[in-house]
Amino acid sequence: MQSGQSPFIAYAPEFRDVLGPAPTYNTIPAHAHEGPVYVRKWNAVLFTGVPTTTNVPLAGDRTVFIGRLDLDRLTISTFVAATDMANGMTLDREGRLLICEQGTRQRPARITRMDLETKRSETVVESWSGLPFNSPNDIVVRSDGTIWFTDPSYGSLQGFRGAPQIGDFVYRHDPADGSTAVVADSFNKPNGLAFSPDESILYINDSAAIQGPGTYVVTLPHHIRAFEVHAGRLRADRLIAVVSPGIPDGLKVDSAGRIYSSSATGVQVFTPDGKLIGEILAPGVANFCFGGAENDTIFAMCDTTIVMARIAATGAIAPPV
Repeated sequence: MQSGQSPFIAYAPEFRDVLGPAPTYNTIPAHAHEGPVYVRKWNAVLFTGVPTTTNVPLAGDRTVFIGRLDLDRLTISTFVAATDMANGMTLDREGRLLICEQGTRQRPARITRMDLETKRSETVVESWSGLPFNSPNDIVVRSDGTIWFTDPSYGSLQGFRGAPQIGDFVYRHDPADGSTAVVADSFNKPNGLAFSPDESILYINDSAAIQGPGTYVVTLPHHIRAFEVHAGRLRADRLIAVVSPGIPDGLKVDSAGRIYSSSATGVQVFTPDGKLIGEILAPGVANFCFGGAENDTIFAMCDTTIVMARIAATGAIAPPV
């Protein structure tokens, strides 16, 4: 952004309720690309690093680190040195780290679960109906413990996975019985997802306008859709918003039900019915999260920097079990 330009852009008066009277905006240098998740007991944000070889086949080497931003000291360190192309992350109901590992040509794509203290990890799920996942991208956990995640075929398009054997689906996995079900099969490239505060709606974005490195096809989806959640299934699909410029990637919801999506220029903010009311500038942002002691700070991963914007709005918190 240009010197002197405000990082907060209002498109409607309602954006004042998001920002409050004294929003703050800071940045810190970091190789941070995806998967941000706030860990309250550490007052820290975990994130996944910038892939270095996403446009050529990998030889099977483990790659993409998990970093840690400690907020008390504003220092960055390596939490895990290497993963199988980790992307989206979240915490489960027991505080363990769930990781979307996109896999390589030699290693399976899968959802893994890591104990934060021991750093021991285990596979949660790596296939559906005996077929391997494409490259799991983003993940959320509902208050009943079920795990919902997207699985676009970006790994194949970027050269580090083989040809897809299944569609670009959205899944629900139930750790209680080990079942995994397709809940949406009508996306081109399902990406970010987030539940409404009462978990009655699941928002999912489609980033199909980007089909691979260096591409942008404006006639393909770059929008957010909403589904009603009923008995573990999705129904009543409707379009909420078209995101421009660029594509939606990260997706979050605040405690008032407003929808936050990344774009080419920053984090755009929509009302629950899809009205664009404002934007927090964060050029290069892929994904972001709410965090901080009051859950009122947005941490945006912008590849070379992390943007930290403290606002009045607070992130949606899932109801207790």
